[in-house]
Amino acid sequence: MSYETIDRVAVLGAGNMGHGITEVAAMAGYDVTMRDIEDELIEEGYEGIAWSLEKLEEKDRLDEPAEEILDRIDTTTDLETAVEGADLVVEAAPENLDLKHDIFSDLEKFTDEDTLLATNTSSLPITDIAEAVDTPERVLGLHFFNPPVKMDLVEVIYGEETADEVAEAGYDWVESIDKTPIYVRKDVRGFVVNTIVGPFGGEPAWMVSEGEATIRQADAAMVHQRGYPMGPFELADMTGIDIGYHVRKEAGDDVPPIVEEKVENEELGRKTGTGYYVYEDGDGPDYEPGDGEGFDTLQVEARMVNRAAYLVGEGVATPDAVDTGVQLGLGFPEGICRRGDKIGLDTVLEKLESLHEETGHDRFEPHPYLEELVAEGETGEDAGEGFYEYDDGDGGLDGYHHLNAAIEDRVLRVELDRPSRMNALSADLLSEIDDLFSSVDTDEIRCATIEGAGDRAFSAGADITGFGSLDPTDAMRVTPAFETVHDFPRPVVAKIDGYCLGAGLELALSCDLRLATERSSFGSPEIGLGLIPGGGGTQRLMRVLGETRAKELVFRGNHIDADRAENWGLINRAVDRDDFDEVVDEFVDDLRNGPPIGLEVAKKVMNEGEDASLEAALALESQGFGLLIGTDDVMEGTAAFAEDREPEFEGN
Repeated sequence: MSYETIDRVAVLGAGNMGHGITEVAAMAGYDVTMRDIEDELIEEGYEGIAWSLEKLEEKDRLDEPAEEILDRIDTTTDLETAVEGADLVVEAAPENLDLKHDIFSDLEKFTDEDTLLATNTSSLPITDIAEAVDTPERVLGLHFFNPPVKMDLVEVIYGEETADEVAEAGYDWVESIDKTPIYVRKDVRGFVVNTIVGPFGGEPAWMVSEGEATIRQADAAMVHQRGYPMGPFELADMTGIDIGYHVRKEAGDDVPPIVEEKVENEELGRKTGTGYYVYEDGDGPDYEPGDGEGFDTLQVEARMVNRAAYLVGEGVATPDAVDTGVQLGLGFPEGICRRGDKIGLDTVLEKLESLHEETGHDRFEPHPYLEELVAEGETGEDAGEGFYEYDDGDGGLDGYHHLNAAIEDRVLRVELDRPSRMNALSADLLSEIDDLFSSVDTDEIRCATIEGAGDRAFSAGADITGFGSLDPTDAMRVTPAFETVHDFPRPVVAKIDGYCLGAGLELALSCDLRLATERSSFGSPEIGLGLIPGGGGTQRLMRVLGETRAKELVFRGNHIDADRAENWGLINRAVDRDDFDEVVDEFVDDLRNGPPIGLEVAKKVMNEGEDASLEAALALESQGFGLLIGTDDVMEGTAAFAEDREPEFEGN
């Protein structure tokens, strides 16, 4: 099977997950039947979908009217009716194995043998659920994250007998509903994301329980020193302290005393008004940046890296899948495998060995794969290889972690490669852009293009997870990457498909030409964070759009569509997506075949003339003209014109 054969989907459960999965499937064009055991539950779920679609429609986030999406959704309390004719069934019932066995036993009676049977379980083994059917090869896990409409990640999980073609069909279907799937190739407890988040919350709880740290110290250090979006105790309060407690109990793991204490006192977090912080009559998470001093962040991250080594070493998931999972599922600023390579896997191993020897606790026992990597000298970035391979220092274009770059037929093609975060511009990515455009041999190229990986965004802005640890004096400096692209001696084309917001718009403004698909949207939403565009955005917008329109974009913080962006002069063309590559190629061909020196001088004169008086700018133009008049390229251009042929410029 493939997702192309999936036309009708059945979702079993109308709770938060069930109605969320129903909504995203219907938004992607699928006919969906949502089933629950009571009419009241179905009505609540359907009303939740209608409310959500109304809000999305108000924000112009839908490709079609909400009513048309709702028309694709049927509801019923009868299981046989719900799954009749379904090509895919997604079970989203409560986490009770006996209940799921009853459901899947009935599914085998009511569905065709080639219907995909998926479970959205977050804690039960897929293999155990599949025991209820005689065809376990067609059972897989499709673990969505809450809320499904907003969360981009779906874990595609193999049971012990899941067929490859079934997992692949599930993976393809997830992509078809505009979500990002990762394969979990072995049915391990916690899958990928929960395997990594366990020590993120668990180790600080042990450290506080043993008097090595305070709650505020741990949260402040992990957020403000290491860039995580939320502290471990803050996160536990949000999700419910009892949830982590029961997960540990079910797994047979020891529970930190502070967690036991909170559960016994029914202080479970936000939902009870009190947890690690006080919410009803308190300020909630009230830690300050300086509170994190002295906290051993390596002790926490070493354990997370060790769990990543387990997942990779045991063949559960690839480093890319692990890193995509924690970034999309947990909002981590970067993947934990990538972070381990930055820290140094030898440093991680040394920390674990020291703690294991000192305490005797099994949780610090290094995984053999981590030991193997270190023994082979594959210790991370500095060594050139760890979980990932890194640049060998030969000056090539293969050593970048967050962008892809290649020179093809004299064109430098650059792709921002953070699709899991909608190509948000992190400090590392900006540093790589700066390095690439500063060091590439311009003699080999005639022009450059920049685009975003995936199909959702050129770049949705700056990676704000790093704001907490940003030094104000650093923030006040114009980002070098934007200036480097702006001053690059070859024309640069921004290929924009999807969101182009905030720092992403600032990068596009640094390019010379901007081409966009009609579905793209543009904006400077920083004012909503209490900020202003910080990468030259205010000034370049003024120069491109003029005062009136630039101030509207910055002051209101709203998005504008591609048609308006073209009318305003923000982009050169707004093009139907089907024609986009062809139009880009036309522009690139003109630049690639143009005179390299002439284009370089034209760009320099126009850029520098922006800020000069008319008299000074005309002088720059005159100097440029005089510089070019004696070049071989001008002679070739003149001869080609006289001979009625295409010129062949050599850059001389």
